[in-house]
Amino acid sequence: MIKAKIEGKDYNFPKGITLEEMLEETKLHDNRIVVAAIMNNRLVDLSDAVEEDAQIRYVTMNEEMGNRIYRRSLYLVMTRAIQDLYPGSRLLIEHSLSNGIYCELHKDRPLCSRDLALIKEKMMEYIKRDLPIRKLVKSKSELVEIFEKQGYLDKVEIMSYLERDIFTVYELEGNYDYYFYNLAPRTGILDRFDLHLQMPGFILLHPKKGKPYEVPEYVEQEKLAGAFHEFEKWGKIIGVSTVNDLNNIIKKGKFKDLVNIMEALHEKKIAKIADQIAEDQDKNKIILIAGPSSSGKTTFAQRLSIQLRVNGINPVSISTDDYFVDREKTPRDENGDYDFEAIEAIDLELLNEDLLALLQGERVEIPTFNFLTGKREYRGNYLQVDREHPIIIEGIHSLNDRLTEFIPENNKFKIYISALTQINIDRHNRIPTTDNRLLRRMVRDNFFRNSSAAATLEWWPAVRKGEEKNIFPFQENADVMFNSGLVYELAILKKYATPLLKEITPEEEVYYQAERLLEILDCFLPMDEDAVPGNSILKEFIGGSIFE
Repeated sequence: MIKAKIEGKDYNFPKGITLEEMLEETKLHDNRIVVAAIMNNRLVDLSDAVEEDAQIRYVTMNEEMGNRIYRRSLYLVMTRAIQDLYPGSRLLIEHSLSNGIYCELHKDRPLCSRDLALIKEKMMEYIKRDLPIRKLVKSKSELVEIFEKQGYLDKVEIMSYLERDIFTVYELEGNYDYYFYNLAPRTGILDRFDLHLQMPGFILLHPKKGKPYEVPEYVEQEKLAGAFHEFEKWGKIIGVSTVNDLNNIIKKGKFKDLVNIMEALHEKKIAKIADQIAEDQDKNKIILIAGPSSSGKTTFAQRLSIQLRVNGINPVSISTDDYFVDREKTPRDENGDYDFEAIEAIDLELLNEDLLALLQGERVEIPTFNFLTGKREYRGNYLQVDREHPIIIEGIHSLNDRLTEFIPENNKFKIYISALTQINIDRHNRIPTTDNRLLRRMVRDNFFRNSSAAATLEWWPAVRKGEEKNIFPFQENADVMFNSGLVYELAILKKYATPLLKEITPEEEVYYQAERLLEILDCFLPMDEDAVPGNSILKEFIGGSIFE
């Protein structure tokens, strides 16, 4: 017998029992929403056998990791269905969009709604049969032979950069694939999905966190889709859409040209935004900048200010942090802790009154928030602006109309910024934007806040929760979107993030996250950061920015 502590409860089981069998016996969760388990701080499959005493927590679709595992399991079923229906076609799984994942199917003719109906029907056939998704261990040579037969040559190439000989792959009805996540144990639990035509591709809709039994309706995100499309065009300009493309450029020593082109594209986009503001200078009095953690808002705001000055405009900045309510008036979250990210933590009435006064040419004393005392103070910081001095407000609530509700809408210019990752590992393995930002923040926290990688990983779920509540619902309110992603950045961040992640030990709860991120970084060849200019957004995270 073995002893298992499962989510705080003690159990005894016969040695060799699987985690799926444990779940059936304990009835701790509905098995329709459990997709994996964390055993002794490692992410494992439900089909894995338990051979010794263990600490276990089941991973459900109500958390980000479980949600990713569910949809990646759908990828395997979708890939198998498409192989049956359209032999020789190429499925590309690209990026998140509109409550789902945007994909493209390249075949002998354009995709149509009839194709999606057939794919969905074939997927449901596999799901209704409740087939096992088998986890197998293969040597590199075995896997190369399998992938060459299946036409997955991009996977063969990326494996050549990975310095190991043993790989874990998943198999469904003769189709083998490699993922950077564990997968669900069976097809039977994958019945919640839909396909929506989004030319030239389609959206795979899947349940969201907190609502594991519902498939959300398609929601149009025209501006976000446009930002991804723009980045895809940039990828074609520079010839980089996958990690293989990037590695080949690094291997040939041509990465300096790549960096220069990417940075020039960023500068061109920022200059264009500045021109838009300048074209209607008399109306665009308040410039609002919002974006999730580690999107590069600080550097972007500095570079935008420079481009505005080129247009004869000299912006001034106001920090919403200085308008925090006194500490004792700060709202609290469900745990009773101060919720500094709630919009109610800001004195909205005072902020709006001051902004209105400034727009009317009045001289206003701007407060300073004392974070030590938790009180707002006035220290003689007066501000007065005219038509050549638009006010920049940067913060998580900047696109929420409640923040500036007294200000006429035609006096606001709203900018959303995020690092929208377009580079994929291979045709079936995308790199989530969230992971890109997480690695940025991990490196920055270590450089500038003396914080460990483990601490960043521990805080990240709370950061993500705040983003999903306060930022993402308002992103389509933006007048323009700026993608701060750089196709080469993970090759730079690898040098800094890898040793930090390797410091995390198997005894730490976030160890499974470190393993996953290291596996992604392993795919990249390292790149020399000396090629990165001092005004690059990336310098905000690795140090050496000219704006520091």
